[in-house]
Amino acid sequence: MPFPPEAWWGWTAPLQRLVEAGGAVLVGIMLVAALLFALTLERWWYFRVTWRAERRALLRRWSARRDHASWSARTLREAWSRELVARLHRPLPWMKLLVALCPLLGLLGTVTGMIVVFDGLALSETHQARAMADGVARATLPTLTGMAVAVAGLLATTRLEVIIRRERQRLHDRLARAVEERGEEQDA
Repeated sequence: MPFPPEAWWGWTAPLQRLVEAGGAVLVGIMLVAALLFALTLERWWYFRVTWRAERRALLRRWSARRDHASWSARTLREAWSRELVARLHRPLPWMKLLVALCPLLGLLGTVTGMIVVFDGLALSETHQARAMADGVARATLPTLTGMAVAVAGLLATTRLEVIIRRERQRLHDRLARAVEERGEEQDA
């Protein structure tokens, strides 16, 4: 047998110790972090593959139109571009929600951890400073984790917002340039 069963689960030992140290709320923070990471990867994939193809299709569709100058044509161009940019923007509110949720979950983990610490101290009737310090250190782990995930998520969300603004402007510029290029072709 090439891999004994212990080898399959041996890599989870550090993860198990982390969960034991941080409590059940830490598992929730890890799930939120995984979801946030998955949404970030999905947006990266969408931007790299799907967005570019959709943008090219919109530019071809706009260039193929005969009328570019009328009010209805400009309104149609705005509606098409707004719809395309909305697809790029779609998961951003969910990402912001998950980023805001992380510190709150961390705080919940700290509060529940402190309750466990004080409960343990009250039951043991030994008021040792060392036991209390260890308990407080373990209780603050969820807050640290929640804040770290929130900062990483905030960086990803902010970067996505910058990309959306940049791509919105590029799309409008390319649509306007397509009209100018078509006008130059017709004049020649």
